[in-house]
Amino acid sequence: MEAIEGTVLAGRSFEPVHGSVVVEDGYITAIEETSERESDHDRIVLPAFVNAHTHVGDSVAKEAAVGLGLEEAVVPPDSLKHQQIAAADDETLIAAMHRTLRFMQRTGTAAFLDFREFGVDGARALREAAEGLNIEDFIFGSDDTAVLDVADGFGASGANDDDFTARRTATEERGAPFAIHAGEPDATDIHPALDLEPELLVHMVHAEAEHLERVADQDVPIAVCPRANRVLEVGRPPIETLLEYTDVALGTDNVMLNAPSMFREMEYTAKTFDLPSRTVLRMATTAGAEAVGLDCGVIEPGRRAALLVLDGDSDNLSAVADPVDAVVRRASPLDIHRVVC
Repeated sequence: MEAIEGTVLAGRSFEPVHGSVVVEDGYITAIEETSERESDHDRIVLPAFVNAHTHVGDSVAKEAAVGLGLEEAVVPPDSLKHQQIAAADDETLIAAMHRTLRFMQRTGTAAFLDFREFGVDGARALREAAEGLNIEDFIFGSDDTAVLDVADGFGASGANDDDFTARRTATEERGAPFAIHAGEPDATDIHPALDLEPELLVHMVHAEAEHLERVADQDVPIAVCPRANRVLEVGRPPIETLLEYTDVALGTDNVMLNAPSMFREMEYTAKTFDLPSRTVLRMATTAGAEAVGLDCGVIEPGRRAALLVLDGDSDNLSAVADPVDAVVRRASPLDIHRVVC
């Protein structure tokens, strides 16, 4: 048993509790409150991050798409991303993905939801890349539904790219989640995506009220990636509006476009959109976990102990008025004291 002391951002509301998180056999057994004088308040204890949308496969092509638009950079099958991944041998690709995952683990990410290209071989390569690391890999596989023998679900590039009806049906029969990109370059693929009744939508930059009413009726969460949308110049996701209709989770998208840092994604989101810090922190933790049923993303008894401990007295975080604002708007990997996963 271990007691991890500090200011604990507890529960779904991230209410600061002065005390400790009690961990036994990898699970949270209690949150014990103490007086401020007795607790080590130089620490801030929060849920480790859940990155709700990544493409780790393009770790072999970091910053290769600078200055390119969406289609040239990432749209299948002929984009620069797909060319670079196809050109890499397995050893190089797996090593590059492993290093990205190690960076994610070290910077506080407990789990990630990845859209993995290249079917069964791609999913297997990502599984191998994650070996030996304390980071949970939730893979949305691609191409043929045979990928579900390896992956956790199926990830579709977009409803305008292909007819995914048969693959959606097969995925449902397997009891696996189906996720799909929608509304990234424009709104034309949103209704067709919703016709597939996905468990997760990604991007929804161009979502309008008629789409969001369907989203609410179908109770489907959305993963947004605002930094990637900015880099590819596809627009600004209406996050404030999306939150009125459904749960919204935060992802970093393509490794070739942005470092998979949830600190950077949170800060950008908090300072670009009219959102409270608690909302942004929930997007970076609880929402992504709940989208696919992971047992992390919130600090409460019975949950897996996936925790991030920050040094609240670092040169960067000392004298910050509110610990949640400190985490979302200012903290960086340099402030990490410990990652518990």
